[in-house]
Amino acid sequence: MYRDPMLIKRIDITRLDDCLALAVSRDWTPDRRVWTLMFEIGAVFGIDDPGGGLAGCVVSTRYGTRLSAIGMMLVAEGFGRQGLGTRLMEHAIADGGTESTWLTATRFGKPLYEKLGFRSVGECTRYAGDLRLPPSGGSRPVSIEDVPAMVRLDAAVFGAPREHVLRAVLSAADQVRVIEGTDGVRGYGAAWRNVDNTAIGPLVATDERTARDLIADLAAGSDQPIRFHLADTHPELREWLESHGAEREFDTTAMVYGASLPGDRERLFLPLTLATG
Repeated sequence: MYRDPMLIKRIDITRLDDCLALAVSRDWTPDRRVWTLMFEIGAVFGIDDPGGGLAGCVVSTRYGTRLSAIGMMLVAEGFGRQGLGTRLMEHAIADGGTESTWLTATRFGKPLYEKLGFRSVGECTRYAGDLRLPPSGGSRPVSIEDVPAMVRLDAAVFGAPREHVLRAVLSAADQVRVIEGTDGVRGYGAAWRNVDNTAIGPLVATDERTARDLIADLAAGSDQPIRFHLADTHPELREWLESHGAEREFDTTAMVYGASLPGDRERLFLPLTLATG
């Protein structure tokens, strides 16, 4: 019986090093912590390279029936222009099976995604820099008692259930901080220490003042540059961060397939990663 050597199949954490090697081959940072998280909260699909390793991969992260996210789509240079990217994307869309599918696109990937039916809904910029921010003193480390309130706030803002993601963040992040108000948790944010930077995200808050205080407190004391992704829906926050040392690195386009994004995106200040929303 003939077996397609370019079969797409779900892979598990035992293929982590193959994913990292593929990322390095395409000049991506081999972020082991992010890839490990992808295996925990999403479905990672791969195509084997007959010579060893992976010819391509993609990650689909599902949030109930309303929303899924696609990211980490990579094709090895030696397998370019053979339709693998299209096949991986079609597989990820079908696996999600949700009302909306979200991703961010570089200028290189955008034409492919448009052909598949994705439409642009905004821009997202990656920033990094030595943020010169005094701590606000208004936040505190998260406690287990905060989790139900965090989940409720996040569901209202994100528009789809992702408690499994929040619990993974609580386990894996170096810091998770909350700010309380008279009505309970007004915002939360997480920070992750990587190879050469500290990433902040996700960050959900009821207002920009709360978001600023969380960013300041999460960045306080870091001996690494601070990295984050910021959508074009928050121009005043962008101006404030740039005035305190954040430097633009590159832009991506947020794109959606299917129904419009659910939730209240004005209060989703920073995503977890570009691969997850």
